[in-house]
Amino acid sequence: MTDTVRMTYREALRQGLLAALRRDPTVFLMGEDVGRYGGTYAVSKGFLEEFGEDRIRDAPLSESGFVGAGIGAALNGLKPVVEVMTVNFSLLALDQIVNNAATLRHMSGGQINVPVVIRMTTGGGRQLAAQHSHSLEGWYAHVPGLRIVAPATHADAYGMILAALDDPDPVIIFEHAMLLNVEGELAAEPGPVDLDRAAVRRGGSHATVVTYGGSVPKALEAAGELAKEGIEAEVVDLRSLRPLDDATVMASVRKTHRVVIVDEGWKSGSLSAEIMARIVEQAFFDLDAPMIRVCSEEVPVPYARHLEEAALPQVADVVAAVRQVVA
Repeated sequence: MTDTVRMTYREALRQGLLAALRRDPTVFLMGEDVGRYGGTYAVSKGFLEEFGEDRIRDAPLSESGFVGAGIGAALNGLKPVVEVMTVNFSLLALDQIVNNAATLRHMSGGQINVPVVIRMTTGGGRQLAAQHSHSLEGWYAHVPGLRIVAPATHADAYGMILAALDDPDPVIIFEHAMLLNVEGELAAEPGPVDLDRAAVRRGGSHATVVTYGGSVPKALEAAGELAKEGIEAEVVDLRSLRPLDDATVMASVRKTHRVVIVDEGWKSGSLSAEIMARIVEQAFFDLDAPMIRVCSEEVPVPYARHLEEAALPQVADVVAAVRQVVA
């Protein structure tokens, strides 16, 4: 009998959603193609047959409409999981997310909770061009009233949906598209995870690499290459983008004294800039070198493979940045 099961990240997402639907009859899934088609990324394949149309709801091509319906359902005692096909399309529901979901608890003096979970795919690397490939989670992390998480591991892919549904307030889960087919181990009996804490995915003493989501595997691969040169990079997976776990980040900074931040968003006004600012505010005198950011180029994500690869952070970019801060 094994303690872990090998599966893809996609299957870990699927198993987490299945567990959520089976444990609580007030949970339902809604979005484009989630039912008969089985989900754009096959995460909800077979759900319609098991749970029926009341709990697996195919929505029309109107993000504002079905995200708003999810918010309304949450206000009336249900626990909706709303799937938006890709982060770019979520911009059509910004009014619902930012002006309604994020504000109603505050505007009601705490009398109203909005326990809606919104899932969406993020990130580039699949040659789907600019309208399907951006990383906009930093935009949402700017908004009070929202909790923003980015599962990078199979355990988080499974467990974050369960933890998010236990949260009385809106949670947005960003699932990086390039992780979907990645294979890994999941505990045979996994459970919810802590949405408040970052995780050190690899220990090290020479530099800290702070990242999240789809950039975590790249950072770990870069750390493996650097270790061959005698450079031990510590990799911190933020996991939660709002609120940020400052304590874990600062502890790592005080240990290594050098920092590289990897963020697939654009550098201008980015989450990486916020992290850098917090390190300056809280741990400036622990730094032995200027911090470096590895971000996407300031262009819409290109379609052509070679241009897309050049525009997005790659393992070689992380390796070069760490070498620079320890030089």
